[in-house]
Amino acid sequence: MNAHASAPPEGLEGVVAARTVLSEVDGQAGRLIIRGRSLDDLAGHATFEDLIALLFAGFFEDLPADLAAALGAARVEVFAEVAYLDKGLLAREPVEAVRALMARLADGDDLATALRLIAAPAVFTPAVVRAQAGQAPIAPDPALPHAADILRMLTGAAPSPAQVAGLDAYLVTVSDHGLNASTFAARVVASTRAGLTSAVLAGISALKGPLHGGAPGPVIEMLDGIGQPENARAWIEAALARGERLMGFGHRIYRVRDPRADALKGPVRALAASGGGGAGRVAFAEAVEAAALDILKTHKPDRPLDTNVEFYTALLLEALDFPPPAFTCVFAMGRVAGWLAHAREQLAGGRLVRPQSVYVGPEPRKAA
Repeated sequence: MNAHASAPPEGLEGVVAARTVLSEVDGQAGRLIIRGRSLDDLAGHATFEDLIALLFAGFFEDLPADLAAALGAARVEVFAEVAYLDKGLLAREPVEAVRALMARLADGDDLATALRLIAAPAVFTPAVVRAQAGQAPIAPDPALPHAADILRMLTGAAPSPAQVAGLDAYLVTVSDHGLNASTFAARVVASTRAGLTSAVLAGISALKGPLHGGAPGPVIEMLDGIGQPENARAWIEAALARGERLMGFGHRIYRVRDPRADALKGPVRALAASGGGGAGRVAFAEAVEAAALDILKTHKPDRPLDTNVEFYTALLLEALDFPPPAFTCVFAMGRVAGWLAHAREQLAGGRLVRPQSVYVGPEPRKAA
């Protein structure tokens, strides 16, 4: 081992790898800031188009005043790739099928490429979900707002205002979150000048991992396994006794409650109140959440394990009729805006990401 080099911290914990104007995650205070605005100020108030304009400002000189129209046109353009969905892709997990279709998009560094990449998961996810259910994909309507068109392409029906507001709140909430694994992956690839499509494909590949964006689905499995509020304590106690991780609780960065959980809890309740989300399901989930938090404080008093974004993400996406296997794809619909903004920021810095490693293997044998 090189005596002059110290080993890096596990998982690069605490290592600063970039300077960014895009977002700050304050794990101690439980606060998320995106381009100078708190998540509380954005979620439930800004549309996803508003959020894209906020993230892209200063990174694309030709950003149009009517971003919704430009994004609608991009949805129509990428829908042509849906024709390449075949039996092989439909046999895979939705995120793999969506990633494969996105890989068909040309690389580039301009705004047109960025808008196609934002449109892609929004168009491909409903198409894959419908095709896997034996239904024909539905073409985009460029006149609709982004969130409304996603839901229309998924179900074939005009969504309610509460449904549109719920999806908008979700896309805004997950759009950017510091230098997480997928964003870092996107920045590394962007630093090589490979192009925005390559950077986004790196991001979605990292996102699909169960330790990152692949986790919301198991929350539904947990709720379905518990079944009734009165079963919650026994089910949770048994899961912890088996050494299982309780999905929807705890976070690598936040030492307190994940602010994104509360940003999504409001839309979940609003959707239930509108008759579109199942008030009984929400009340049941809240009972499970209360039981879990109480048990975790007893079982792991030295670890700050609070509700994270996965818990209410699962409830919201379930209420919007996305099947759990497609949850990671919906995550990508929002996070792609952050990946692209970070990629452009990395390009502006102009530095190839090339960290060093510490060799801990055997030394070569000396010749006799």
